Amino acid sequence: MLKGSCLCGACSFETTAKPQGPSMCHCAQCRAQSGGIWSSAYVPRAELHISGPVKWFASSEAAHRGFCPECGSFLFWEAHVEDTTSFSLGSITDPTGLRLEKHIFTASKGDYYDIADGLPQKE
Repeated sequence: MLKGSCLCGACSFETTAKPQGPSMCHCAQCRAQSGGIWSSAYVPRAELHISGPVKWFASSEAAHRGFCPECGSFLFWEAHVEDTTSFSLGSITDPTGLRLEKHIFTASKGDYYDIADGLPQKE
């Protein structure tokens, strides 16, 4: 069982599904919303159980982002054409047992840092 929550604890989630695709997103939207790089993994939407309030923001025509309306923690990302939900690795309360696999949207990363961990980078 993997469990996570927002900063204030009002919103929490859990899953027994094996998370897929642990990555660091460098897109402009993730940087703006998280204040930096957003690390996430995904599971089938039906296997992620969310408790408490979530505010969904339509960040583009293709996807929306979920955050806690109390403390503002950025917790979820969902593409409209997929049946998965990405969740913030930083919100997991216990060790995840996961290792990052890649960096995504590196073409739009901030100019104030370098990616030097040797993981694959997808523009």
